[in-house]
Amino acid sequence: MRFVHYGHACVLVETEKARLLFDPGAFSTGYAGLTDLDAVLITHEHFDHLDTEALPALLEANPRAQLVVDAGAAKLVEGLEFTVARPGAELTLGGAQVRAIGGQHAIIHEDIPVISNTGFLVEDGGFYHPGDSLFVPPQDIDVLGVPISGPWLKTSEAIGFARVAKPRVAVPIHEAVHANPAMFHGMIGNLLPEKTTFTVLEQGQSTAL
Repeated sequence: MRFVHYGHACVLVETEKARLLFDPGAFSTGYAGLTDLDAVLITHEHFDHLDTEALPALLEANPRAQLVVDAGAAKLVEGLEFTVARPGAELTLGGAQVRAIGGQHAIIHEDIPVISNTGFLVEDGGFYHPGDSLFVPPQDIDVLGVPISGPWLKTSEAIGFARVAKPRVAVPIHEAVHANPAMFHGMIGNLLPEKTTFTVLEQGQSTAL
């Protein structure tokens, strides 16, 4: 697989069978000119994961791309063709197999209602994008997107998430709220399992992992 990080939660995953774009939100840049996408996948309704103003043009430039959203985001994409992916759903996107897992956004505060959040598992663990959740699936994970910041997350929780998942490669995502994400890269990277490689994806650059 090859990966391109467009900032924050937005990641392009290229397999031998498909080009999949995850969470093109308002904090991400550089993805607008993409073509030949097989799917655009949205983990949940928050604007940093779903830019409703930019999405129609992205889909127009990618007429064969399937739009896949979680249940909560469905109300924000009315008027577009989309599929709702609930936990347990098995999807074929392009030629790639994608499973919807998880189901709940991490708790921000007890006074804030918990919304839905669907994590996406590509090719039975080849890549896992958790959205805003620390749900760990039972199978082995090869490449894991590790959220490193957010109002719902402590650094210790990000480290614990990666330690339990034990991926071959961990790539930091969801970093845009930090003015200096490199500080958090260092803390998390130094505390991961011995067999996990911590790889920071250079924004906009394609990387094979």
